[in-house]
Amino acid sequence: MSVRRADALGGKAAIVGIGATEFSKDSGRSELTLAAEAVRAALADAGLTAADVDGMVTFTMDTSPEITVAQAAGIGELSFFSRVHYGGGAACATVQQAALAIASGVAEVVVCYRAFNERSGRRFGSGVQRREPSAEGAALGWALPFGLLTPASWVAMAAQRYLHAYGLAPEVFGEVAVVDRRHAARNPAAYFYGKPITLAEHAASRWIVEPLRL
Repeated sequence: MSVRRADALGGKAAIVGIGATEFSKDSGRSELTLAAEAVRAALADAGLTAADVDGMVTFTMDTSPEITVAQAAGIGELSFFSRVHYGGGAACATVQQAALAIASGVAEVVVCYRAFNERSGRRFGSGVQRREPSAEGAALGWALPFGLLTPASWVAMAAQRYLHAYGLAPEVFGEVAVVDRRHAARNPAAYFYGKPITLAEHAASRWIVEPLRL
C-alpha cells in the first residue's frame, strides 16, 4: 500500500470503544495497573468482555508487555500482538496494526493501549540515561548534546523550518492550540476539562521552545 493512494481497509474494521484513566501528575499506581484499567474501560465502553479480545497492540517504549496486560485484564489467549516504534506520534500506527489484523482475519477484537507515569515516574526532559547502544541512540546524539531533550524541542526545530519556508509568524500555531484545547476541554477525564483557551491567552503564555508556547 502506498501513502499516495487510498488503502483497502475501509469498512473492514471499526473503533467501537475508548477507555482512559484520569490524567494526573501523581497517579499512585503502576503503569501496568493503569494499562489494565484503561483496557477494561475501553471494553466496557464497547459492550465487550475480556474474553472477546484476541489481539493487542502497544508501543515499543511501553513497560507493560501485551501478554502481561492481557493477564492483568483477564484476557485469554491472543492470536495477534505487535508493537509500534516511537511514542505519541505513532498512535495512528497502532490503530492501523489492529485494523490490518482484523481485515486479514488474524484477530476479531484488538485492543490498542498505552500506559505510562510521566511526571510521577521520572523527570521528563532529563535526557536519555543508561541506554543500551542502538541506532536510535546514535540518532539522538544529534539532538541531546545541544540541549534538545524533549519531543517538544525536537518538533520545535521542524516548526521553525516550517515558519521560515512559508514566511509565517509563530502566532499561526495558536490557532492549532486553541482548537485542540477546545476539543480536549470537552473530555471529562482531561486534565483541563472545561478550561478552553483563547488566542490571547496562548500568545501570553511562556515559551516552551521557540516557536512553541505552553
